[in-house]
Amino acid sequence: MKHTLLAVAVTMAAVLPAKAEDAICYNCPPQWADWASMLKAIDEKIDVQMPHDNKNSGQTLSQLLAERASPVADVAYYGVTTGIKAGNEGVATAYKPKGFDDIPAGLKDPEGKWFAIHYGTLGFFVNVDALGGTPVPQCFADLTKPEYRGLVGYLDPSSAFVGYAGAVAANLAFGGDLSDFGPAIEYFNKLAENDPIVPKQTSFARVVSGEIPILFDYDFNAYRGKYEEDGNFEFVLPCEGSIRVPYVMSLVAGAPHEETGKKVLDFILSDEGQAIWTNAYLQPARPVALPAEVAAKFLPAKDYERAVAVDYAEMEKAQAGFGERYLNEVK
Repeated sequence: MKHTLLAVAVTMAAVLPAKAEDAICYNCPPQWADWASMLKAIDEKIDVQMPHDNKNSGQTLSQLLAERASPVADVAYYGVTTGIKAGNEGVATAYKPKGFDDIPAGLKDPEGKWFAIHYGTLGFFVNVDALGGTPVPQCFADLTKPEYRGLVGYLDPSSAFVGYAGAVAANLAFGGDLSDFGPAIEYFNKLAENDPIVPKQTSFARVVSGEIPILFDYDFNAYRGKYEEDGNFEFVLPCEGSIRVPYVMSLVAGAPHEETGKKVLDFILSDEGQAIWTNAYLQPARPVALPAEVAAKFLPAKDYERAVAVDYAEMEKAQAGFGERYLNEVK
């Protein structure tokens, strides 16, 4: 009987709604981007317990749409293109947390319907030891040289978003824009002459093993290799420039605990909150001053000046068309 009562009590506790001082986040997974430390800090620093629901970005938007008439979540976290869609669909509402004005233009909706909290930068994840003495490449153009034959990898841009992000970066590097992908097609055809490795899925382990010595990838993966794996790894931000890829948050329209949700977002954009993301080697959205030992793990800030924001809504719209061109025109 005692066991039965205990089971009933546990079940009831699991379905009870959050207390008024709590906030619910859709898609704040402890295993990703060190959300574990962020959730702990939110609890300890502002006394808010934030139950989370580990959805991906698409599932988060679908749930917000399904609950439009009676929202459950207070805040949501997703990739930038999904955040844009949430704002356009009216399930994310305008809110500008403290520090909003410090977020660079292009990494936020002007009205505050979505805003970056951190971002990755596209570049080269390099296993230096696997290069066999070949110099570490510094530019997109370097990779088409004969000495890099068989050493370069990129995710298939027709099926993987990071591959598409690499294509956008390369396209901009050679004078293209989101309405003209001709330079990217030309570049990938030149690269094809060097026998690149083109997987369809994330390939962190293949770089660590040396199977793919150079991979188009985000800086946070390269830093993870550099500081957490055995071996000699580097991140290179191409000399021609690159793009930033933000992850964003929103206040949910009609949030049941709106003021607490705002409090959470204020903390996440605070200096203290922004610094937490560097535990996972993500760049804070705001240009906050980082402790010297943390800043030393990243490339110098002047190098990151070559990484730009793009019109992410237009980037999303152009993705399918570029994928078709890549499949049809890159040999």
